[in-house]
Amino acid sequence: MNTATDNLVVLQSYDNLMQAEIAKSILDSAGIFCSLRNEYMSMVYPVGAMPSQLMVREEDLEQAQRLLLVDRC
Repeated sequence: MNTATDNLVVLQSYDNLMQAEIAKSILDSAGIFCSLRNEYMSMVYPVGAMPSQLMVREEDLEQAQRLLLVDRC
């Protein structure tokens, strides 16, 4: 069974939930399926201990990187 969340990969990690939400809204506006992982845990633990992770489908990764200007060396 193939669902939208079967092949998600981490696009970017954020210590600041607001930055993660802004990035998510940019991708949502572009029609790219994405979700946040650890979004609430990042507010409970110290900064950097459990960052929010912006997840996208593997096939959308390159387009999402371009939209958010993410450098994936």
